[in-house]
Amino acid sequence: MAISKAKKAEKVESLAKELATSTTAIVGTFAKLTVTQDFALRKVVREAGGKYRVVKNKLAAISGEGTQVESALKGLKGVSAVAFTSGDPVPLAKAFSKWVSDNAEFQFKLGIVDGKLLTVAEVKSLATLPGKDELFAKLLFLINAPAQRLVTVLNATGRDLAVVLGQGVEKEKFTGETAAA
Repeated sequence: MAISKAKKAEKVESLAKELATSTTAIVGTFAKLTVTQDFALRKVVREAGGKYRVVKNKLAAISGEGTQVESALKGLKGVSAVAFTSGDPVPLAKAFSKWVSDNAEFQFKLGIVDGKLLTVAEVKSLATLPGKDELFAKLLFLINAPAQRLVTVLNATGRDLAVVLGQGVEKEKFTGETAAA
């Protein structure tokens, strides 16, 4: 069924608005994807903080002009679907990659993160990286560790002195008779 020019312009405008804020896009293709599988994929992408659209190749290229994901949408062939996000790319790649590994009907074509084009292998390796929150937690731990060790060393002297004095009191080493003699 042919789409009118007005409907095409509306779709291009809608997709262009969504892509304008996107920094990450993962493009894939599918064959014989059922409605249930498509619904499940959309749910997985939404939970990862992204959006998912099945796109017409020419309309996607027009919609992506002037955005950070423009190069990913140029020259697409065959059936294409795009998952995109403006946030952390790792959760989207992880969720998408996990779903694709369980559903052979879908295959990656390419990806783009902050204007850098990614191959299929790079998209899969992106899914193995830790997310921003996990990286921040590790960084804070590494920043905090030296200070924590310094405090432990400084406290050790006072703690050791308190232990020695406590043991001396228990064994009655500090009585007044010993000092007089």
